[in-house]
Amino acid sequence: MSPRRFVDLSHVIEDGMETYPGLPAPRIVDHLGRDAAEEIYGPGVTFQIGLVSICTNTGTYLDVPFHRFADGHDLTGLALDRVADVEAVCLDRRGVRAIDVGDVDPDSICGKAVLVRTDHSAHWGTPGYFEDHPFLTEQAADRMVAAGVACVGIDSLNIDATEGTGERPVHTTLLRAEIPIVEHLTNLDSLPNSGFRFTAVPPKIAGAGTFTVRAFAVVG
Repeated sequence: MSPRRFVDLSHVIEDGMETYPGLPAPRIVDHLGRDAAEEIYGPGVTFQIGLVSICTNTGTYLDVPFHRFADGHDLTGLALDRVADVEAVCLDRRGVRAIDVGDVDPDSICGKAVLVRTDHSAHWGTPGYFEDHPFLTEQAADRMVAAGVACVGIDSLNIDATEGTGERPVHTTLLRAEIPIVEHLTNLDSLPNSGFRFTAVPPKIAGAGTFTVRAFAVVG
C-alpha cells in the first residue's frame, strides 16, 4: 500500500494581499508583540498574539447558502460530511473557459467532492488572475446537482462568469441545493483524477455565508 500523501490546496494569506478586486485586503498585525510580552511575563518569556482583520472572501474560501440566499443556512449549519474527509475527483479542464461536465458519468461523482482543475491559479498574485478566468456553465451546475455531489471546488477567480453581468447562475444553482462551493484552490496539478479525499472546513461563525479554509487532499 502506498503511503498517504498530504497536498495543500490553499493559497497563503498575507498582509495586504488581494483576493478579489474591490474587496478589502487582510491586515495582520501584533496585538501583543514580544517586547510587550516581556513586560507582562518577565525577561525572556515572550508570546505573540496576533490581530487579523479579514474579509470573509479572502484566500481560498468556502461558500454556503447564506452567501447567496437570506434564508439559507450560515456556516454554523454546514454539514461536515460534505467538506471533511470526502471522497473526491479532480476533473482536468485546462484550456477551457466555459466548463461543462456533460462527459462525466453522474454515478462517478455522486456523493463526492468535485474539484475542477484549470491551472488558472498559476496567475495568483498577478493582474492576470483577474482576467479571462475559467468558470462553470449553468448546465454544469445543473448536472452537479442532479448527480448529488457533496461539494464543488475550482482553482479560479470565480466559479461563475463575471464579465458583463451580475448574474451568478452557478452560485445560485449549487447553493440553492445546499452544495458548498470552494473557490481559489491551488495545486490541483498535484492530484490524481480520483482515489483521494478532500477537506475544506471553515470556522463555525454565525451570520457568515463564506469564510477562509485550509483546503487539502489526502492521496493514497
